[in-house]
Amino acid sequence: MNPIETIQTQLFALRDETYRDFNRKLILNIDLQTIIGVRTPELRKLAKELMRENAHERTKEQGTSESNTVDKFLQTLPHTYFEENQLHAFLIEQIKDYGEALAATEAFLPYVDNWATCDQLSPKVFKKHPPELETRIKTWISSGKTYTIRFGIGMLLTHFLDGNFKPEYLEWVAVVRSEEYYVNMMIAWYFATALAKQYDAALPYIEQRRLSPWTHNKAIQKALESYRVSEEAKMNLKLSK
Repeated sequence: MNPIETIQTQLFALRDETYRDFNRKLILNIDLQTIIGVRTPELRKLAKELMRENAHERTKEQGTSESNTVDKFLQTLPHTYFEENQLHAFLIEQIKDYGEALAATEAFLPYVDNWATCDQLSPKVFKKHPPELETRIKTWISSGKTYTIRFGIGMLLTHFLDGNFKPEYLEWVAVVRSEEYYVNMMIAWYFATALAKQYDAALPYIEQRRLSPWTHNKAIQKALESYRVSEEAKMNLKLSK
């Protein structure tokens, strides 16, 4: 078998039909027949095993990647199955070199076609390179592509709402306008989280109704549901509903 068939065989060996049926109810915008039914912990475990094998293969082959299973898998796009995309995200997550992780992410983003893969694509090395990542995030958010925008906002939420926060990031997200549910939901999550972590900076965007009506209301809803937002802040937010 070639590397792709080998990985597909491994995925089908991990199939859980009950979990498959559960996932088919959550991920509705892809072909449901492409969902095998592999649980996330099993996918992460497989990704780690494959990366260990890949490191050994690279060492044996003196750094070449032409015949490595993982490298071939990452280069073969699009994938057939949802779990292949999930595995792809978890493999990228483990790449330790920032440049390599960024290149792999940007090669994969055009093929991300659902919220689950988008949200689980989060390379660990990104947190060590905020200046470089900031530039890419702005490009992703302005891409006009549903899951690339969602990914960019997600990276801004993950890496730039604490010590690396700048008020201008709120503006980057507030000006996004989309008819796509999965973009607007991520904008709402971003502002709900910003209200928890950067309340004074984020509140004016709610008070001035800078977001689209649906996103505005959803952001308030999520903030009101959050244990991280104070009761006093929640009282102020209720006045902006």
